[in-house]
Amino acid sequence: MTQDPEVRVRSEKDEKQEKQEEKEEKSWDEKWRRDPLNAAAWALILMWAGVVLLAENFNLLDWVPLLEGWSLFFLGAGGILILEVILRLLFPAYRQPVTGNLILAAVFLAIGLGSIVDWRCIAPVILIAIGAYLLITGFLRHRP
Repeated sequence: MTQDPEVRVRSEKDEKQEKQEEKEEKSWDEKWRRDPLNAAAWALILMWAGVVLLAENFNLLDWVPLLEGWSLFFLGAGGILILEVILRLLFPAYRQPVTGNLILAAVFLAIGLGSIVDWRCIAPVILIAIGAYLLITGFLRHRP
């Protein structure tokens, strides 16, 4: 009735492999269900990229002399990420840490504004804003 140790080790490996495969199959669906706001934000960013590139291909952005297609994309992507941050802060069901999205939004906005305003003006302001945010949240988080 005792099982060969080699057979037992193989069956345990097979079980682990099956569980891993099940986890990989469910991962996208579970991520969507767990965090639909993040998935929706990135879907909107991809759609925005498509709209901007299409508008640029049809020369619809020529009436804006300072704004190039990629700058407009980064401005829109930064705006979408800021909207996601605001929604996360407003709705407790979607509450998660927002620091990463806020920093990425700031970087995207800086890239987008880079074609309008000189980089030497934008980059320091963005870095100061990110540092101030991290400092403030650091002090608020560690309060007793």
